[in-house]
Amino acid sequence: MNYRQLGATGTRVSELCFGTWRFGRRTNDVLETDEDDAHELLDAFADHGGNFIDSANIYGDPNGTSESYIGSWLQNRDREKYVLTSKVYFEYDEDNPNGSGLSRTHIRNQIDKTLDNLGTDYLDLYYIHRWDEDTPIEETLSALTGLVEDGRVNYLGASTMAAWQLTKALWKADLNDYQRFDVVQPLFHAGYYKDVEDYLSVAADQDLAVCPYSPLAGGFLTGKYTRADPDDPTAVEAPDGSRASFDDRFERFYLSERGWKVLDEIRAVADEVDATPAQVSLRWLMDQDAFTCVPIIGARTVDQLEENVAAAEVSITDDQHDRITDARFNEDGVRWGH
Repeated sequence: MNYRQLGATGTRVSELCFGTWRFGRRTNDVLETDEDDAHELLDAFADHGGNFIDSANIYGDPNGTSESYIGSWLQNRDREKYVLTSKVYFEYDEDNPNGSGLSRTHIRNQIDKTLDNLGTDYLDLYYIHRWDEDTPIEETLSALTGLVEDGRVNYLGASTMAAWQLTKALWKADLNDYQRFDVVQPLFHAGYYKDVEDYLSVAADQDLAVCPYSPLAGGFLTGKYTRADPDDPTAVEAPDGSRASFDDRFERFYLSERGWKVLDEIRAVADEVDATPAQVSLRWLMDQDAFTCVPIIGARTVDQLEENVAAAEVSITDDQHDRITDARFNEDGVRWGH
């Protein structure tokens, strides 16, 4: 993989980021990725030049397991070669009234746990995982700025939130001379844009890097699903063990008339460039010209990871890129509803 600047920062990252939310995660009492498998996946990612690794304090069961898997893997590697991220917001300790949110107390407690799990004394990028309605953003930004000033964090990021909230945070940071967000992490893929359009416009205007999660729409844009009913976009035939067969969020998040139109165009482009739909979907994101876009890929097997990483070798033309973008619109030029 090649490397690119992470937005307006001076740090260079691989074209794809590896997401570790499956590490230590249990779904219906099934462990998705154990420590040995996690290390094998991280090895494969690093062997392809990947240096950008995404995690969060609540990933895994118990909380912190994902970070711990990464930390044990790093013991035999040069930590400085990797750009590590984590996040803070969601409940970490249900018995602690200050065990969630973005208060100064919770942030300071969690950064110490995260660094201990990762076996490092600094984090390259620290995201707020969500917006905290109960804590003034000034308190959050002040606490995060302190982490940058004392060397425990290099850069700050923000995950899913409303465009106005992101704008407010950037304004408050500038007004009070706090460290501002350099990276954002929204839900964003070729079939999902309308709901995040304003958010992405802020990112483009403020030169923020965009690291979208679920870039393959939970597996929908890999092309492994087929439409079961032409009149019902939520009727889908799914392979055994795929996410659509066990995750009820799949229908709410990804299945729409718009999604099927986009997938049809992605399949057509994939045939033209001798690539897979997953690779074309990732390439479409990587080729965004309004902002630096580094998709976060997830994989349960090395074969899946190899396929996704190969997107770095795929090229699509501007016309092919536009065809995928335009598939979001119906014949009247109006965006399909979700």
